[in-house]
This record gives sequence, structure tokens and C-alpha cells, in this order.
Amino acid sequence: MPQLFPDYHSPWETEDQSALRKHAAEFLRKEATPNQERWAAQHEVDRDFWNRAGAAGLLCLDIPEQYGGGGGNFGHEAIVQQEIALAHDTAFGYAVHSTIVAHYIAAYATEEQKRRWLPKTTTGESVLAIAMTEPGTGSDLQSVRTTAVREGNEYVINGSKTFISNASHCDLLVIVAKTDTSAGARGISLFVAETAQLAGFERGRVLHKIGQHGQDTRELSFTDMRVPAENLLGGIEGQGFFQLMNQLHRERLIIGVGGVAMAEAAVLEAIQYAKQRQAFGRPILDFQNTKFVLAECKTEVLAGKTLMDYCIQRQIEGTLDAATASMAKLWGTEKQVEIIDRCLQVFGGYGYMMEYPIAQMYAAARVQKIYGGTSEIMKELISRSL
Repeated sequence: MPQLFPDYHSPWETEDQSALRKHAAEFLRKEATPNQERWAAQHEVDRDFWNRAGAAGLLCLDIPEQYGGGGGNFGHEAIVQQEIALAHDTAFGYAVHSTIVAHYIAAYATEEQKRRWLPKTTTGESVLAIAMTEPGTGSDLQSVRTTAVREGNEYVINGSKTFISNASHCDLLVIVAKTDTSAGARGISLFVAETAQLAGFERGRVLHKIGQHGQDTRELSFTDMRVPAENLLGGIEGQGFFQLMNQLHRERLIIGVGGVAMAEAAVLEAIQYAKQRQAFGRPILDFQNTKFVLAECKTEVLAGKTLMDYCIQRQIEGTLDAATASMAKLWGTEKQVEIIDRCLQVFGGYGYMMEYPIAQMYAAARVQKIYGGTSEIMKELISRSL
């Protein structure tokens, strides 16, 4: 398979991780790349694709082995996310499941909760999602209106959520809810709902997005939905906001990593197309403008890879801070959108056709500057370090 930087090697990448990269690339190009059009039409990946990914050893790679995970580090997760982008997949909700939500359980669940939930997430038997965003609440998580009221050995949850990735398939759903509506951030708790045949749990309409059409994004609602008190994540009320804040580094970094990887995939596609497409009797890559545009894009991708490598190394070491994680997301997603747009221009009218991967990348990229914290929020967080 063609590579933009065949001699490039991330400084944190071990021999084991290099083998994982090859394995993930082969699996995704066989199992995901050919299915993009069909998954987009059905607004979800095949449910058994999760099981196949689990059987291939690609899920929850930095969850401890004692809970069924791979026992690796964030680098393993980053490699899979990069290869997803390079395989032109815009449907698989991998990062939400494996890199983000699994770590809420790994970091904060009680020992009994970990042993109950994590092994099935590593095999793909249980798909994970997180319900944060509400119709009137995005980045301001302190303003969530979903409530959880203790009644005996259960919590009664009422509220609604929107823009929820993996919402069609999720078997385990982490819910952000208020256990004390008068306590601000200290009144937020996280609950894990086991969704199978759960009374009061409703999967709403599938949302028709600009891009990522194969990703199962829906609205969810909870009407007097009862979950066992033992499903309070960590077992102590009022810890939810702090649990959310402490995990956002991972989320923002993996979004940035995926952004730069998709930009790399776009440049590869554009170079290949420019070598083949003829205009005025010669390949369009022979024209100075085309060469210069792609030269600039390739340079910026290399800069992005080195930024992500720096942040991945710090995450592995446990020293990544909020401002630097925000830089990774801000730069990675802004450049992702910019680079893919410039590469699409190389394709002319064909770049506007959804049958072309470049068009799918273009449509999928725009939301990267929004979810996980908008670019504006990232700038605010970075500015606090000035």
C-alpha cells in the first residue's frame, strides 16, 4: 500500500506496535474499506463487525490484561485510529468505544464493575457509548438537565440526549446526569445503563449528518428509566464532572490523531489521482499549481505527525496536560479540514461525488472541529496556559 512517508517512524512506536499497525491495516482494508457505501446507506456498521474487530484483537488495547484488554498503552490506540483513517473508514465508532468510554470504566469503576463490564467490551460483545450532549447543552456540561433520583436500590433517570455516537448498537451506555440539581458541577454523576430490554430507554431517530453517514448517531431518551444503584460509576455520587474532565485529554488527543491521519490519507489520494488524471495532454501533477498545493499539504501533514507524536509520547508517560491536548485537537482538526479541502480541489468535479473517498473525507472532517470540544473552547483552554 502506498505511504506518504515510507521512512517515517514514530519515536514512541515499538516493534510490537509496528506489527499491530500492519495487522490493523490489513484487517481494516479487508473488512471496512469495501463496506463504506453500504454502511452509509444503512446508517450503521454491521453489528458483527464489532465482534470481528474484537476477535482481531483491535479493541481496548490499553485496557489491563486482567480485564481482557491488550495491556498496552495509548500508542496502540493511536495506531488503530490512524489506520482507520488510512483505510478511508468514516463509519466505525472505534474511538468512542475503545479509546474514550472504556477508560471511564477502567479509571473510575469499582473492581466488581470492571470485571462485570470490561471483558465484553474487549471482544465486541458489548458496544460502548456515552450520553453527554443534550438538545440545549453542548460544551457546558454543568448545565445538563437529565436527572437521576435514588429510590431504594435503584436510580430513576429522566432526560434526553442527542448526537450520540454508537447509539444504535450500544449495549452499555455511560450517562451524564444530575444527582443533585442544586450543586452545580458537584451534582453530576455518571451511570452505566445496560440497555438490553431496559424499560424507559428509547433510541430516537437516526440523525442525518453532513458526513460520517455510516456512523450510528441518534437521539436517546430516558423516561422513568431505572438502573441499579450499583451501576453508579465508581459508587459515589457527585464525581461525574471531575471524571469527565480528567478523561478529556484522551478524547481530544485521539480526535487530533485521527484528523492528521485522515489528512494524510487525503494527500495520498490526491497525489495518486494527480498522477493519473490528464489535462491538456499531460498529468495534472505536472502543473506547477498542483505540485505546489500538494507539496504544502504534504509538509503540513509531516508537521502534524510530529505534533501528534509529541503528544502521544506525553500521554504514554502520563504528563499530557489540558492545554497541550487542546493544541493537538485544535491544530489537528483545523488542518484536517483545510488540507482535505485543498486535496478535493485537485479532483475537480469528481471530488464532489460521494463515491470518491475524498468526498467522504471532506464531509466527515467538518464535525471534528465541533465534537470533543469546539475549536473555540480549545483556544480558551490553551489561553489559560499563557
